[in-house]
Amino acid sequence: MAATTLFELVSPERLFFSQPVEMVVVPGTEGDFGALPGHMPKLATVRAGVIVIFEDGRPKERIFVAGGFAEVTEETCTVLAEEAALVSDLMVPVAEERYNAAETAYTAFVASGEGDKDAIEGELAVAAAMLAAAKGEFAYH
Repeated sequence: MAATTLFELVSPERLFFSQPVEMVVVPGTEGDFGALPGHMPKLATVRAGVIVIFEDGRPKERIFVAGGFAEVTEETCTVLAEEAALVSDLMVPVAEERYNAAETAYTAFVASGEGDKDAIEGELAVAAAMLAAAKGEFAYH
């Protein structure tokens, strides 16, 4: 059996995932990074995207996250996510609805200048990443 690292994903609602894995690829704000057993300690911010869990050298599970923070040690990779969902549970029409609402809010902000620019742009980025994930537009097929 290959060496493993404990991967834990925590969302505001619950402990979403906690299992030993061969490798996990996390969408960091400075680029995707893989966490393997014996990894050098690292703290990173996580952008909206897809976490990919590998088993037997292949992607086993894909989880959409809306951003957060990651801590990697030699034995663990822990991600604290703002929001999480299995990619297989995402539905394109629901993701399109969220994206359209975010785009409408952004257009209204641009026209009026009223609102929290960071929050509006953040929701648009999350909605775009969720829509891409729902459509299967991610790396590591």
